[in-house]
Amino acid sequence: MNRVKLKQDKTKTARFMLATFAIASLFTACSNSDDNKIDTEYPVIDISAANAFPIQCSEAIRGQKFIFRAKFTDNSALGSYSLDIHHNFDHHNHSTEVNNCTPEAVKKPVKPLLYINSVTIPEGLKSYEATQEINIPTDIDPGDYHFLIRLTDKEGWQTIKGLSIKIK
Repeated sequence: MNRVKLKQDKTKTARFMLATFAIASLFTACSNSDDNKIDTEYPVIDISAANAFPIQCSEAIRGQKFIFRAKFTDNSALGSYSLDIHHNFDHHNHSTEVNNCTPEAVKKPVKPLLYINSVTIPEGLKSYEATQEINIPTDIDPGDYHFLIRLTDKEGWQTIKGLSIKIK
């Protein structure tokens, strides 16, 4: 008889715990707070401003510097961005732009430029004006290059803008 009573007590306790957990779950799951919203929007790279650089088919000069300029926005919070400049002497494609640039002849790289730089955007910003000075060495191969901008928001969503540029 004691075994039956003990088993009934354990069953009642288990049912009570399950009911308590279910009720608590309902209250926490039904919150209408914006804090519980899941971010599913990609961040935006805007190079439409008059001073944005580079844009599709821009030119940079060896031995000189230029200022990268773009506006980044996100519905929630920005995270970081990275810039990647590499040769396109073999005419591979990363372009996200509609118009194409006139390519030079295919050639083998001797001393191509490779530039990769990542920047953390200050915490909590939804809009950020990115500027970065980039020096183009004098002794690199001139020609067709790709300029890739990768923008990641706080949640990890990433947007990539692939531009074709020339280094003269």
